[in-house]
Amino acid sequence: MIMMRCYTLLLLLLYTSSSTCSSVLPLCNHHDNSNLLQFKKSFSINPSLYKDWCFSSYPKIASWKNGSDCCEWDGVTCDTTLGHVIGLDMSCSMLQGQFHPNSTLFHLTHLQQLNLAFNDFSESPICPGIGNLVSLTHLNLSGSSFSSHIPSTISHLSKLLSLDLSYNELRLDESTWSRLIGNTTNLEELVLDGVDMSSIRETSLSLLMNLSSSLLILSLDETRLHGKFSTRILGLTNLEELSLYGNEELKVELPKSNWSTPLRFLDLSFIAFSEEIPDSIGHLKSLNQLWLQSCQFDGLIPVSLWNLTQLTQLDLSGNRLHGEIPSLLSNLKHLTYLYLSGNTFSGHIPDVFHNFTKLHTLQLSSNSLGGQVPPSLFRLTQLSVLDLSSNKLGGQLPSSLFDLTQLSDLSLSSNQLIGPIPSKNTTLPKLETLDLGNNSINGTIPDWCYSLSSLKYLDLSMNQLTGPISKFSTYSLENLVLSNNKFQGDFPNSIFEFLKNLEYLDVSSNYLSGLLDFSYFSKLEKLNYLDLSNNKFLSVDSNSRVDYVLPQLEYLTFSSCSVTVFPSFLPRLQNLGSLDLSNNKIHGKIPNWFSDNLLHTWTNMFFIDLSFNQLQGDLPIPPNGIYYFSVSNNNFTGGISSTICNARSLNMLILSHNNLTGKIPQCLGSFLSLQVLDLQINNFYGSIPENFSKNNDFETIKLNGNQLEGPIPQSLAHCKKLEVLDLSDNNIEDVFPSRLEALQELQVLSLRNNKFYGTITCLSRKHPFSKLRIFDVSNNKFSGPLPMQYFEEFQGMMTLNDSSS
Repeated sequence: MIMMRCYTLLLLLLYTSSSTCSSVLPLCNHHDNSNLLQFKKSFSINPSLYKDWCFSSYPKIASWKNGSDCCEWDGVTCDTTLGHVIGLDMSCSMLQGQFHPNSTLFHLTHLQQLNLAFNDFSESPICPGIGNLVSLTHLNLSGSSFSSHIPSTISHLSKLLSLDLSYNELRLDESTWSRLIGNTTNLEELVLDGVDMSSIRETSLSLLMNLSSSLLILSLDETRLHGKFSTRILGLTNLEELSLYGNEELKVELPKSNWSTPLRFLDLSFIAFSEEIPDSIGHLKSLNQLWLQSCQFDGLIPVSLWNLTQLTQLDLSGNRLHGEIPSLLSNLKHLTYLYLSGNTFSGHIPDVFHNFTKLHTLQLSSNSLGGQVPPSLFRLTQLSVLDLSSNKLGGQLPSSLFDLTQLSDLSLSSNQLIGPIPSKNTTLPKLETLDLGNNSINGTIPDWCYSLSSLKYLDLSMNQLTGPISKFSTYSLENLVLSNNKFQGDFPNSIFEFLKNLEYLDVSSNYLSGLLDFSYFSKLEKLNYLDLSNNKFLSVDSNSRVDYVLPQLEYLTFSSCSVTVFPSFLPRLQNLGSLDLSNNKIHGKIPNWFSDNLLHTWTNMFFIDLSFNQLQGDLPIPPNGIYYFSVSNNNFTGGISSTICNARSLNMLILSHNNLTGKIPQCLGSFLSLQVLDLQINNFYGSIPENFSKNNDFETIKLNGNQLEGPIPQSLAHCKKLEVLDLSDNNIEDVFPSRLEALQELQVLSLRNNKFYGTITCLSRKHPFSKLRIFDVSNNKFSGPLPMQYFEEFQGMMTLNDSSS
C-alpha cells in the first residue's frame, strides 16, 4: 500500500513538473506569430532615429524570424498558458514607415501592453483599429510621428490604466475626449503633451473629476487648452504628478487653503497668474519638483515655501518676485536644481550653501542682487552650473579655493608620506559653467579659474576686472568670454597651448596690447567665434603666413584692431558667416578675391560691417542671403548695382557717409524684411522708391543729405512700423505729407531744407503723430497757420518715462 502511494506521488510530481515547464516556456500562438511577421514587413530600420532621445536604441524587430518562437523575440511578452502575445515593447526600435489602417497588429486582441514610442511612422494617423485591442491596460505611442485626429475608437479601451500620446501632431476632439474619460474609469496615468486640445471646453475638461479616485499622473503640456481649469482637479486626492506647462491661454487658480494632496511633481510654467504665490503651496509636503517659470507671479516668496524640505528641483524664474532671498533657503538642502533668474530679487545672496551637497545647477541671473559671491558656493562638490550674471555683485572673487585655515587641527606626523602637500583646488570638481558676466566684480581673475578641470564655459564679461590674463592650464574650456573689462598686458599665449577645444573666444573691449600673430589661432581647429575688437593697444598681424586655415570659424570680429589691409587668411575661411572689420584703417579698393568670395564661396554670409575705414572704388555686391550690410563712412563712389535686388533677406542696409551717386534702386522699397535703410550723406538723385509694400518691416529710413527730388511716394504710408523718417537736405518738392499721420509709431519726422510748399494741413485723424518727438519742417516754403491739433497731440514730446532721454 505504501509502495503504491509512493508510485502515485512520483507520477504526480513528474506531471506537475512537465506542466510547469510547458507554462514557463510556451510556444507562440501561431496566429500571433503570423501577425507579428506581417507587421514587421511594413517597416524599415533607420539606425539614426532618436539617438538623442533613447537611452538604449536598437532594432528589436531584427530578432523576429520565421520558424522561431515569437515569445523569444525582443520586445515580445506572452502569457504562460496559451502563448498569446500580451505585451509588445517596440519603443526606440528605429522603425520607419507608414502605419497601415489594416495593420495585423490590431489582430493581437490579447495585448495588454503596447509601447511604440520613439519610432517614425511618417505622419500616419492613429488607425481606428486601435479600438480592437480592448484588453489594453498600457498604451504608449509618444514621439512616433503620428498625426491627424485621435480616433473615437480609442474610447473602447476601457481597461486602460496608462495612456501616453505625447509629442506627435495629433488633435483631440471634444466628443472623443468625453467618451475616453467616461469609459476609462480606472485611468492612473494620462499624458497628452503636445496634443491639440483647443476644442475642449472647460466643462468637458472638468470630466477629469470622474477619475478622482484613480488618477496619479496628469500631463497636458502645450495642448492649447483655454478657459478655466477647475481648482478641484488640483486637489485630486491621489494625484502625484501634474503638468500644464505652456498653456498660456489657460486660467488656473491655485487653492488658497486645504491643499494637502500627495503631489510630488507640479509644473505650471508659462501660465499667467498675475498674483502672489499663495501660502497654501507650503502644504504640499511631498513635493519634489516645483516648476513655476514665467507665471507672472509678483510679491514675495511665501515663507511657507521654505518648509518644502523634500524639494529637489525648484524653478521660479521669469516672474516679478522681489525682496531678499531669505536664509531659510538653507532648509532646502536636497536641492539639485535652483532657478530664480529673471526676477527683481535684491540684497545679498545668503551664504547658506554649506549643506547643499547635491546641488547641480544654480541660476540667479538677471536680478538686482548685490554684495560678494558667497564663499559657500565655491565648496559644492556636485555643482555643474553656476550662473549669477546680470546682477550687481561686487568685490573680489576668493583668491584660493584650497583653504587650510578652515581646519581646526591637522596632523600628518608618524607617517611615510612622499611628495608635496596638494596645493591645487580640490573643490568644484564638476563645474562646467561659470557665468558671472554683467556685474561689478573687481580685482584680478583668481588662479583657480584658470585650472578647473571640468570647466567648459567661463563668462566674466562686463565687470571691473583688471591685471593681465594669466596662464590657462585646463584643456576643457570651450567658451571663454572676458570682454568689457580692464584687462591689460599681452594676449595670453597659453590659450594657444592648452585650449585646443575652444569654440568661442571673446576678449573684446579691454586694454590688451602688443603685436598678435594671427597665425597662432590656427592651433584652435574648433574655433567658431572670435572677437578681438576694441583693444586699442593691440595690433593684429594678419599677414605673416597664409598657409593655415581655421576650418570651423564662422564669426570674426576685428573692429578697432588697427588693421590696415584685408587679412590675407580670409579667402581660406570657407564657412565664414559674419565679418566685422569696422573702425580700422583699411584703405584702397576692395580686393577682387573678396568680391568673388562674397558671390561664390561665402554662401552662409549674413553679416558684413566694413564701416569707418578708408575704402574706395565701387561698392561690393552683398550676397543673396545677407542680413546686415554696412559700409558707411568710407569713400566709395559709383552707384548701387541692380544686383542688390537679389538680396531680399536684407534687414539692415547702411551705405551712409560715402560719395555714392546714381538713382536708388526701386526694388529696395519692396523688401519686406528690411528694417533700416540708411543712405544719408551721399549724392543720390532721382526719386524716392515708389513701391513700398504692405506689411513691410521698415523702422528707419534715412535719405537726408542727397539730391533727391520729386514728391513723397504715397506708398510710404504702408510703413506702419516706421519710427524714423529723415528726408532733410534734398530737393523734394511736394505738399506736406498729411497721410503720414497714419504712422502711429513715428518718432522722428524731418523734412528740413527741401522745397515743400502750401499749408501744413491736418486730416483730423484721431491722435495724429502721437509718438512724435522730433518734428522739423524748417527751411521750406510752407505758409498759412500752424496746425494746432498736431501740437496738442504730440504726446511723445510731452510725456517722458524715466528711461527716456
